[in-house]
Amino acid sequence: MSAPVTFGQGSLSRAAALIHTLVTVEALLLLAAAPGLAALLLIGPDPANLPLAAVCLLPLGPATAAALYALHHRDRDLADLHPARAYWRGWRLNALPALRLWTPLLAWLTVIAFTLTHFSATGLPGWWAVLLGAIGAGSLLWGAHALVLTSLFAFRARDTVRLAGYFLFRHGRATLGAASLLVLTAAGTAVLTEALPALLAAPLLLSLLYGSRPVIAETQEDFTA
Repeated sequence: MSAPVTFGQGSLSRAAALIHTLVTVEALLLLAAAPGLAALLLIGPDPANLPLAAVCLLPLGPATAAALYALHHRDRDLADLHPARAYWRGWRLNALPALRLWTPLLAWLTVIAFTLTHFSATGLPGWWAVLLGAIGAGSLLWGAHALVLTSLFAFRARDTVRLAGYFLFRHGRATLGAASLLVLTAAGTAVLTEALPALLAAPLLLSLLYGSRPVIAETQEDFTA
């Protein structure tokens, strides 16, 4: 005879636990990033404000790293849920490491975006714009791997940089998964609302974690003691 299913272990309970975790992590992510997001709403869409927008997005790096940590360590038992505790633990552990990677990435992407928005003034041939766009997309994909690694492992910043670049090509399927999330988010933002990435941040990050399972598994097996 099969063992009886206790409270909190059935499929409905697991679904409720997942929804509760996603809603809690989403709310805490928005709370942690709120100062920058609120300031972002106050600046205009003028391309000249891109550096200021980058400064406003700085809190988003640690907030995202904490969300990835909480989602990775989420409880699946409805009777034992502590997503808020896991989120703030992830923020305390990963805020500074995430900023060390997030800040230069934001600066680099700002330079690319500023160049593209003022491309006519550069006098460069058109294929340079395509090249810059490809470099920007590649930088975002590298950043996705880097945020996952820095959220779940205690590597030095330079080691995380190297590993993220290594996994960018080593696990093409994980990179393609991150690229598909990027394309879907950009398309949804363009068609629906600019707030879409913020409103669906937790499900998007959970999908990123799901696609990054080979990266996480190889890191645990080959690059940790």
